[in-house]
Amino acid sequence: MQTHPITSFFFLIFLCFPFLLNVALAGGRGLLSEESPLSPKASLIRYWNKEIHNNLPKSQFILSKASPLNVIEAATFSKLAAQNALSTKLPAFCSSAKLLCFPDLSPSLEKHDRDTNFANYLNKNFTNYGNEMAGGVNAFKNYSDNDNLPVDSFRRYGRGGAGRDEKFSNYAPGGNVIDESFSGYGTSGTGGKSDFKNYAEQVNVPNLVFTSYSDAANGKQQSFTRYSGDTNSGNEKFTSYGKNGNGVPTNFKGYGENSNVIGSDFNNYGETANAEFDNFTSYGFNGNVPENKFKNYGAGGNGGGSGFTSYRDQSNVGDDSFQSYAKESNGQEVNFNNYGKSFNEGTDTFKGYGQGANAHKIGFKMYGVNNTFKEYAKLGVSFAKYTNITATPSAETTAMKASGSLVNRWVEPGKFFRESKLKKGTVMPMPDIRDKMPKRSFLPRSITSKLPFSTSNFAQLKQTFHAFDNSTMETLMLDALTECERAPSPGETKRCIGSAEDLIDFATSVLGRNVVARTTANVNGSKKNIKIGSIKGINGGKVTESVSCHQSLYPYLLYYCHSVPKVRVYEADILDPNSNSKINHGVAICHLDTSSWSPTHGAFVALGSGPGRIEVCHWIFENDLTWTTAD
Repeated sequence: MQTHPITSFFFLIFLCFPFLLNVALAGGRGLLSEESPLSPKASLIRYWNKEIHNNLPKSQFILSKASPLNVIEAATFSKLAAQNALSTKLPAFCSSAKLLCFPDLSPSLEKHDRDTNFANYLNKNFTNYGNEMAGGVNAFKNYSDNDNLPVDSFRRYGRGGAGRDEKFSNYAPGGNVIDESFSGYGTSGTGGKSDFKNYAEQVNVPNLVFTSYSDAANGKQQSFTRYSGDTNSGNEKFTSYGKNGNGVPTNFKGYGENSNVIGSDFNNYGETANAEFDNFTSYGFNGNVPENKFKNYGAGGNGGGSGFTSYRDQSNVGDDSFQSYAKESNGQEVNFNNYGKSFNEGTDTFKGYGQGANAHKIGFKMYGVNNTFKEYAKLGVSFAKYTNITATPSAETTAMKASGSLVNRWVEPGKFFRESKLKKGTVMPMPDIRDKMPKRSFLPRSITSKLPFSTSNFAQLKQTFHAFDNSTMETLMLDALTECERAPSPGETKRCIGSAEDLIDFATSVLGRNVVARTTANVNGSKKNIKIGSIKGINGGKVTESVSCHQSLYPYLLYYCHSVPKVRVYEADILDPNSNSKINHGVAICHLDTSSWSPTHGAFVALGSGPGRIEVCHWIFENDLTWTTAD
């Protein structure tokens, strides 16, 4: 009986598997390349033909995100996943599969003992760097510029130095998913100064940690200018900052300005410091949903003073907490000027403020809304223009909302719009629809099916992807898993999807097999005025149901997909308003039922009105998509 050629082929692979395994892990992509009919991409095309019943062209958008693994690599890594051994070959896996993985730190620079000027430097671990050195300067310029996944660590940096300066200019700007750590920085230093300028500017998803910063320092000046401005998402943490310092002046200017969903934690800041003067200027200005926490600030301090000027001013919503502020301090002068005077109120809590302090002077000017004070000193605290409107909005806030100042300040122009805008000839702003997440690919279902995907198995996932404690990888993975495990909203069907096959399955399970995937063609027109050209309502412009899919940040390409009932979907040519030339082809979706949306949703901030009272439209952003039935 003649053997089928495909059977013979798999038998050959079985016999040669040990050899092919070594070749694949060594980076040999010449064998059985992705053009092979057995590659994950070819398998996806066959699956598409089987599951989607129409003759429309396949989505090049989805095919471009198929796993680039060849057949040998797919088989190799699938076997390792089944054995829970992917972590042993993680660099090869991440490189071959085009995943988001952090590099291991380069070999550390230890016991460095001379003046240094670093330029264009990247991904290094500094240990015992510049300790007990007298005079001189360490200068870092263009450090980790515009890098994808930079990981830098400074440990025991400048310990016990005397009169030594550190300068960081243009540090880690434009990075994507950055992980920077300063531990034991400037401990017990005397004199000199540290100057950080343009630190982590315009980065995406930062994780910045300062631990034991300038503790027990004597007269060492610290300055942060333009710290993490214009950033998106992420966290900054300062732990044990300036503890037991003596005469340490510290200035923060432009901290976290214009940032989106940033969390900042300050713990044990200036604790038991002597004659320490701290200045925070323009902290969290114009932020969107900031979360700022100060814990044990200036406790037991002697003399000196602290000032916050324009703190969290004009920020949108957010949640701030101060615990144990200037507790049991002696002779401290603390001032807050223009704190949280938001146009769209957040929530602020002070607990244990100035309690047990001796001979202190504490003042607040222009203090914001929705604020709570607990256990604070009854004497020596003055308030000017203090506002609390937890129950009833003030006339000022009502007037601001009525005048539309929230529209201009909090929601990017064009992010949300009414359906009436979708007419030929309309000129309107387009928001920034560019995808700022790292580029990743789907994994084949043969691998995702063998990887756990739940918070209950998070320890195993951390091991697989080398997500160390308190790392950016740990945070982003846990955030994605938590959102995926969130209960669906009333009437919502949702699923998190890590393979192209699963993407097809979910769309067809909701909409049937005659479906088409739609997305905006490119990013042209972003942050500019555009003109609507020819426009078409999908399914004749009738009310329909769609499946929308949005990227989540995870090691492999992960989509959060959910059913969206009662919508109208449009495709429109997007024109340059000056030349009338076509620059893009956009997909817009209009939600007709907004009754379950939050009253504080950005759409209502931008457009006015409230849940259930208006329809809301938006463009499909780069690398997001929506499925509908075919016309």
